Amino acid sequence: MVIDHVAIWTTQLEKLKDYYVKYFNGLPGKKYFNPKRFFESYFVSFDSGTRLEIMQMPGIPENLNDTVERQYLGIIHLSFGVENMGRVNEKYDQLVKDGYRILREPRRTGDGYWEFETLDPDNNRIEVSAVFSD
Repeated sequence: MVIDHVAIWTTQLEKLKDYYVKYFNGLPGKKYFNPKRFFESYFVSFDSGTRLEIMQMPGIPENLNDTVERQYLGIIHLSFGVENMGRVNEKYDQLVKDGYRILREPRRTGDGYWEFETLDPDNNRIEVSAVFSD
């Protein structure tokens, strides 16, 4: 069994789609639009086969959780695995250069990964990681 996709509500559909395409090599599908509900979405596919559904529709309320400073029960982040520690560092440098907020700089985790945490344009937490190697 595999995770087919994860869905995210947004108020900035194109910007969020472009972020995952540019920084995580996502391949966007054709934009879907339902005129009765004013629902719009993109599926962004990744090399692993997993997809991210980015959705927008009027009337979806703001998330009341503090998604940046605190963590709450429920899904808390998306994690992108890369080939090696060098690729983690490259992605970190690219996001810093482009002005994205970094929550935790690259570091070795207790469970054997080299990773950093950042935020996407909607303040969703993103991890980029690789297996730590000496």
